[in-house]
Amino acid sequence: MPTVIVIGYREDLHQALQRRGLNPYYIVQTPMSPPAGRSFTRVTDMENAQEILRAVLSARIAEVTGVLSVHEMGVFGATYLRQQLNLPGNSDSKTALYFRDKYLQKSSLPAHVKRARCRYVSPDTSFKELAEDLGDAFVLKPATGAGALRTSIVRSPDDHARALRLFPGQSDVEIVAESFIDASEVYLDGVWKNGGLRWSSLSRNHISPLSAVQGGVLAAHVLDRRRLPTLFHQAETLARQALTSLRAPDCVFHLEAFAEDTGLTFGECAIRLPGALSPQVNKLTFGVDLFDVEISFALGEEPTCSLDSSIPDRFYGYLLLRHSSSGTLTQKDFERNFSFDEIEYAPDAPIGPYGRVGHAVVSDPDELQLQQTIEEIARFNEFG
Repeated sequence: MPTVIVIGYREDLHQALQRRGLNPYYIVQTPMSPPAGRSFTRVTDMENAQEILRAVLSARIAEVTGVLSVHEMGVFGATYLRQQLNLPGNSDSKTALYFRDKYLQKSSLPAHVKRARCRYVSPDTSFKELAEDLGDAFVLKPATGAGALRTSIVRSPDDHARALRLFPGQSDVEIVAESFIDASEVYLDGVWKNGGLRWSSLSRNHISPLSAVQGGVLAAHVLDRRRLPTLFHQAETLARQALTSLRAPDCVFHLEAFAEDTGLTFGECAIRLPGALSPQVNKLTFGVDLFDVEISFALGEEPTCSLDSSIPDRFYGYLLLRHSSSGTLTQKDFERNFSFDEIEYAPDAPIGPYGRVGHAVVSDPDELQLQQTIEEIARFNEFG
């Protein structure tokens, strides 16, 4: 059976690979271990391309047909493996870096694309210098980070000192500072092919990923093009401008933006599968299987699934459920108060990203009603 090397692990992608008759071999970062029966090698640093290549070569895999990454940290390594193993898909490491490093990305956009001001920060860059350059509030984050990890809003010298303690090294290109944008976030999940936008969907986060890292319930839902035609046009225009200027390869992409009164401000763009339950929500809403598209690109094939952008009958959203403040909620409590398309809630399970101990999928023909329902479930999850 042909083998696809996968950097990182997610069960939903594993099932998609099996549906295509493919055998996945996983490269995961310790202490992560895939479920029993999966073939894998652990590495200490997912971003170390040399270590990833050594892991693959030592595994002596007979027939490798493709490589892909399930998350941001594996994008560069996947590109490097394609170079070394002569595999299909993007093998341009320099291009991959422009979709990883936030300073390189923002500084390479056309002048007319509105974005946060961004600069590298060394450990000895003072709060005063950054405040004078970026404003009274700014954000410190890893230059190649993901998921709002080690991300801090800085408003004082004490905030600045605490944020820097998350970065014990001395690299001059490890940290970026960005001007703070106080606006709601939307994101475009899409398919880019032959230099053009083949398909996309627009969703809204109910809170920012940073707020979710700090204790909120991460949730999002698909937006209705009929209700927000201007926002959709702005988002698709922004995607074309960004992906063209950054020389995006054929890819599934995830682009984040801030919805301000004056229009959209570019946040960042990644050339990988969207995280959390976004692939499932897109498939339920539009019938578009982003897992299948990603696999096709990894194999050098045309996507086999439909890329239908017609108006759906129902809109879907998701929540990553976490422990309540009381600590007493059960799945039956959720089910007594709300109707779900899908729910799993196990308070005793190991805590996952964003404090996750479960998830829920909900839907409604009316997108605004869906938004209200998700907000009610999130409040219930937090306070019981």
